[in-house]
Amino acid sequence: MECCYATKLSSPCSSSILNLQGSSSPVCNKLSETSVHSRLLSSPLPKPFLQLNDRLLYRKKSARKTYRGAILAEAGKQGWDFGRFVKTLYFFNGPPSPAKFFEFLIEKLSGPSPSEPKKSMASSGIVLVVGATGGVGRRVVDILRKKGLPIRVLVRNEEKARKILGPDIDLIIGDITKESTLLPEYFKGVRKVINAASVIIGPKEGDTPERAKYSQGIKFFEPEIKGDSPEMVEFVGMRNLINAVKGSVGLRNGVLLFGCEDNGFRDLAWGALDDVVMGGVSESTFLIDTTGGENGGPTGVFKGIVSTTNNGGFTSIRTKNSSAPEDLSAYDGLELRLKGDGRRYKFIVRTSRDWDTVGYTASFDTAEGQWQSIRLPFSSLIPVFRARTVPDGPPFDPSSIVSLQLMFSKFEYDGKLNPTFLEGPFQLPVSSIRTFIKDPVTPRFVHVSSAGVTRPDRPGLDLSKQPPAVRLNKELGFILTFKLKGEDLIRESGIPYAIVRPCALTEEPAGADLIFDQGDNITGKISREEVARICIAALESPYVCDKTFEVTSVIPFSEPFTVDPENPPPEKDYNIYFKNLKDGITGKELLEQSPVLV
Repeated sequence: MECCYATKLSSPCSSSILNLQGSSSPVCNKLSETSVHSRLLSSPLPKPFLQLNDRLLYRKKSARKTYRGAILAEAGKQGWDFGRFVKTLYFFNGPPSPAKFFEFLIEKLSGPSPSEPKKSMASSGIVLVVGATGGVGRRVVDILRKKGLPIRVLVRNEEKARKILGPDIDLIIGDITKESTLLPEYFKGVRKVINAASVIIGPKEGDTPERAKYSQGIKFFEPEIKGDSPEMVEFVGMRNLINAVKGSVGLRNGVLLFGCEDNGFRDLAWGALDDVVMGGVSESTFLIDTTGGENGGPTGVFKGIVSTTNNGGFTSIRTKNSSAPEDLSAYDGLELRLKGDGRRYKFIVRTSRDWDTVGYTASFDTAEGQWQSIRLPFSSLIPVFRARTVPDGPPFDPSSIVSLQLMFSKFEYDGKLNPTFLEGPFQLPVSSIRTFIKDPVTPRFVHVSSAGVTRPDRPGLDLSKQPPAVRLNKELGFILTFKLKGEDLIRESGIPYAIVRPCALTEEPAGADLIFDQGDNITGKISREEVARICIAALESPYVCDKTFEVTSVIPFSEPFTVDPENPPPEKDYNIYFKNLKDGITGKELLEQSPVLV
């Protein structure tokens, strides 16, 4: 939800409760525990005020007097408040037609519809292959096709790509070194990325049309950089690519929709939506308590009085429709951090801008007096219309979220009642709402780097015994240095990742026995086909998530590796290798050690 409001606190005051309903403050300002907002209210439960055309609707005696009336504990004895009803409709900018409203009342009084089995939510996800016309990339595309997985490729040259990959390939024409070519809409639906893009190295004296020299590896020719520099491809290009796909593939820790993070507070345009819309007298509000959070920080508080008078019985807070739909399809659900009161609540996600329409709903129970995390998987949301399930309702679309709603209600679904419902006052602190990726988390971004990236500056290393790329790092535009910087961007991005560092790449077939290692110490050779298979296996393995590793074959350079086409080696279970990998080992730790002088 980009319709985000924040409040900056600047003057001391004894109260720590803010009413932000209808707030029009700037987005995401900082909160301070020792400062307060000019609209801090002395009443612990102020009467909600609503926003109409950027004006605050509340009673006042003077321009500087803030209304301090509290929600009345005897709300059940009050008559229906038509004025509050009208304000509610205007706040949400979507009043129903009179005919539809009376239809709502009639259906409310009619019998419940029978409940039917829930429909499961379909999942989907495109694998984006970057560098798809290169030696590893084209093999990745071939294997993904054989597996029947949806593929999209990012290439610079459309003609070349269609010639190599076929005329029906789903293409993005763009250049990772040019941020302007990586438009967000190109990556819609992309859930995972395999990045095999790399700076181009070729023989100084030229190559054959079939790139025979290049296929032998730089050990066998004098190399030079062809085209864009290592800095532009390996570092700037990586930064551009990460920024382009981050919203589509998702972050390990999710994204914050409401709450405090990094000393900033993200609020939403909450408004009360109570049973006044159906003739009831229940009343609620939403406040920010600047010191009532789990660790003394800020928290939102949903509180009010619920009454069954006039056939009512529910209170809720709902956000205004966002200016543009929020795409949360990279995630598996929403997580609420809250302090329970032992009651059952509902959380409703809406994908339609209409006032009165299907809401995708989940009920959840709370533990009294305990801060707890409530996870609501998108797959658990059921279509509900006016407290009735809609068995044939459209499936939930997490890419089109326009509003959120939190409700305390007497009504469950299809005529059933909430077993924890009690009339009277209630209070539910909610410190954050964020997305989550379900466990076990697997890599969303697999990157093909290179063995040797930490070695050019490693103290005490005998460069004469290292591969040519290590010895020629400076002459090749600091290629390995910028590859390492690009790796660091991935590690810092928050995207679940795997970084594969192959040793020298060959055109030999896959199938040789392998050595996996960490710390950037091994040398050798490995087939491009094998690397492609490793990358695809890494996409589905929790063992390799957020790991960096090197890989080589056991076959020495002096021995060619071949396979019998009639009797190929069995496909490997790469998890046998992946499960032995450890966190936090990159080889950079050796760069931080100073050589010991003897």
